Parts: sequence; C-alpha cells; structure tokens
Amino acid sequence: MYRLDLRRLILLLTIAATLLTLLNSFHASYRTLHRQLIAQTLEANRAYAAKLAHSTDNFLKAAQQQLAYSAALLPELFDRPERLDAEVTRLKGQTGTFNGVFIVRTDGRVLATAPNSLGLVGGVLKTREMLAALSARQPRISAPYAGVRGYLLVFLSQPVFARDGRYLGYVGGAIHLGKHDGSLQALLGNHYYQDGSQLYVVDANRHLLHHQDPSRIGEVVTGNPAVEAVLRGEEGSRQLLDSQRTDMLAGYAPVASTGWGVVAQRPSAATLAALDGLMLEILFDALLFFVPLLVAIWWLSKLIARPLRQLAITARHWEFSTAQEQIRRVHSWYFEAEQLKLAMLGGLALLHGKLGRLNQENITDPLTGLVNRRGQQFALERWQEQQQPFAVIVLDIDHFKQVNDNHGHDVGDQVLQHVSHLMDSVSRSSDLVCRSGGEEFVLLLPETGLEAATQVAERLRGLISHTQTPTGSFVTISTGVAHWPGSASSVPAVLKLADEALYRAKRNGRNRVVVAGQREIGSEDAPLG
Repeated sequence: MYRLDLRRLILLLTIAATLLTLLNSFHASYRTLHRQLIAQTLEANRAYAAKLAHSTDNFLKAAQQQLAYSAALLPELFDRPERLDAEVTRLKGQTGTFNGVFIVRTDGRVLATAPNSLGLVGGVLKTREMLAALSARQPRISAPYAGVRGYLLVFLSQPVFARDGRYLGYVGGAIHLGKHDGSLQALLGNHYYQDGSQLYVVDANRHLLHHQDPSRIGEVVTGNPAVEAVLRGEEGSRQLLDSQRTDMLAGYAPVASTGWGVVAQRPSAATLAALDGLMLEILFDALLFFVPLLVAIWWLSKLIARPLRQLAITARHWEFSTAQEQIRRVHSWYFEAEQLKLAMLGGLALLHGKLGRLNQENITDPLTGLVNRRGQQFALERWQEQQQPFAVIVLDIDHFKQVNDNHGHDVGDQVLQHVSHLMDSVSRSSDLVCRSGGEEFVLLLPETGLEAATQVAERLRGLISHTQTPTGSFVTISTGVAHWPGSASSVPAVLKLADEALYRAKRNGRNRVVVAGQREIGSEDAPLG
C-alpha cells in the first residue's frame, strides 16, 4: 500500500495551507475592495445629489429674491406701461434665470411680459398656475406644469403691494424644465459619467423634471426606493433596483424649497468594472511572492525530512552489519531527529547483541560452525525481499559413506570440518557458507553472476580434490550451480535447479561442476577418494 513520505506530506500540507491562505486573502481583499468601492460610490453619489439639491434650492431662492426686489419697485410703476416693460426686460435679461417674466394685475390682466413676442399684454390669464399665484398673495413656487407651448415649466411669483397695503397683483417668472436653453437645465446639466450613470430630478408627484434622456422628462417614476425616500425628505444613499430594473448605487437629497428630489445613481456593474483588473494585479503580485515561497518550502521540506527518511530506510535493513554506521552518518540537525537517532542506535546495539547470541545458536551448525539450513532460509528470504540477485553453489562430498564406513564417524566429522574450512577459504566476507545437512553444503554468493559463480565452484572443486584430508587421502565433490533470478523466477525453483545440476554431476561420474541448463565442467582423471 502506497504511503506518503514525510517530505511530500510536509510539502503538500504547507502548499495547501499557503494556497488556502492565499485564496482566503484574495477573497478577503476582493470583498473589502468590493465593499469599499460600493461605499465610496454611494457616498460620492449622495454628496453629488446633496450639492445639486443645495444648488437648485439656492438657485430658486435667488430667483425669488430677484422677483422680490422687483416687487418692491413696482407699486410706483403700475400706471406707467413703459416702465413696466423696462422692468420685465431687466428681470429677464439680468441673470438669464427666467425664460419669461410677467406682471399681472389683480383682475388677471397682463400688464407687461418679456419677451414681448408672447402676445399676452392686455389679455386676461387663463393658465391655472398663474391664476393660482394671484390668489396666493404670497411668494410661491408652482408645481411643474406644461405651458401653452408644451414646455414643462415652473412658475415663481412674488406679490406686489401698494404703500397703503393694497394688493396690486404680482410679478412672476417662468423657468423651463428639461429644455436645453433653460437656466435650471444649465445648472443641473450633464455633469456625470457616460457609463449608464444618471442624474435626475423628480417633483412631489414623482414626475421627472430633469434627466439625461430628454424623452423621459415628465415620466412618472415608480418602484424606485431612492425616489420614495427623497420625497419623504430624506437624504442618503442605497443600493437598489431602479424603475428600469437595473442594479444601481444611488445617492439622493431633497430640494427644501420645492419638495423636489435630486437622485444621482450609477450602475453597480460600472462601479465594479475596475475591480476585476485590480484583483488580477493583486493576484499577479501574490504569485510573484508565492513562487519563491514554494521553492523555499520544497527545499525546507526536503531538509526537514532527510534525517527521518535516512533513519527510516536504515530501519528497514538494520539487520545488516552496516546499519549502525549508516545511522551514525545521519545528520540529525534538529531535536526530534537527534533523539530518534540516539534511540535507534541504543536499540540497535541491544537488539544486535541479543539477536547475535540467539542467531549464533539457532543458525549455526555446531559441527562445522557454518550457517545451518535455518540460517540459509532466513538469508534467502531477506535477499528475495530486497530483490538482491545471488548465485547458489550446491555441493556434495563424493562417496562420503565410504569415509564413515572405513574410518568411523569421528573421522568423518573431521572430513566435514576440513571441507567447510576449504569452503570458507574461497568465499568472500559477504558470501554465506552453509551446511544444509549430512555431507551436503551450500555456498550463497550475493551480487554474483552465473559465470563468476561457476569459476568459484570449479576453483573449490580443484582445491578440495588436491588437498589431503584427515584420513590421509583425498576426497572430491560434485557441484551444481544456479542463479537467481537468472535461472528461475523463484528462489525455491533456483535451489531445485541447483540440486538437479548436482545430481546430474553425480550421475555423470562425480568430481565435476554442472551449471543449471548448461554443460558440465569437471576432471575425469581427478582422484575420487
């Protein structure tokens, strides 16, 4: 079963934590900037609407003051038509506030107008708002209404009283709304962005008095929370769906003198359009920091995990004699690794001491001092687990029964010790010399090819056949050689092939080496003992 190592685990956890932190920071930045842009736009719209509402209120008050000044002059002029004409001409031309100026007597007859082209002098008023100004007898700003020429306008009037208090009539001025040459239109103008933003003015009846789209002048606005709030006299801002069902950021403020409302609103999408680009810049800057951080994390995870990884690898093979030296070489530069290293060294020393004594008894042949069959099997299992290739030489002393019959078992034991000594002399320190039983021996050669093992077997055969035994005579051996995994895929199969090669050597005359699956090597004229 696959398991993550510590380095990858540290790397994954750190990267995951860093990414989550980055994403959380990115999301938090987005939400903060989102709220900030919304709040700034709402406040900007509120301030803009309040400024225009205040300017509109001041504009209307200034217009009323102009009429009031004129009304103070008119009582002495009511019976002098040329002076009245001069006064209305002055009023209209002085500031350009009014599109039309009128002086009206109490019976509704028009005494003077500017411009003269209106053709109303001498006539009697029929316009309801102008007649309402007569009956009001006080300064008045009319509700917006449609004039005789179809223009939407508002009428301001100031009563004229004689010195004795008699009511003589009024002086009034008409201001066009929504007309390009209107003074109020010039005041409000198109001061806002061309991105779907809107600036409009509504009267108390929700009629549009001013709008960027002239075709909407006079339209009744419904379903707009900002309009409802401003007509209640409130000043503020809010995010809303306007009457066109567009998500808007609206600021609003009332015009105190008229009950009108000024609303400045901008589409939320336009406000947030810059946010995407800003977030991309933030992401790019974050990545410039994240990439070096990732490299640093990778390097640090490797540095942290290396001592524990080395200790873990050594722990898998600590039955080897080199395990202690490998553990000592581990650079345990931090506390936990150092303590683990010390504990492993202590435990390994203790374990090797106990296992050494135990194994010496359990895996050693008491007669020859060689590894017995149990030790041989243990070594083969370990090598197979480690996927370590090896060669096996199986040998048997020829006609050993005759040695026992002729010289006794004690001498036979000496011959066995003699052969085991010669086997030790031709083996390396890494080789394993085993007595598998009776007069049969096994020589295991790790990391050795078949050809090299065959040469070792032939050298051993020659050495034994030319070395005098304790009996005073010579003995010979028959040998079978095989290789794992070269000769077979499983260890038991390799041992079986080596045994079969040994038996073939015996059948073919003994005193020879037979390689599994190959021709035999031997000396037909060597002494048979």
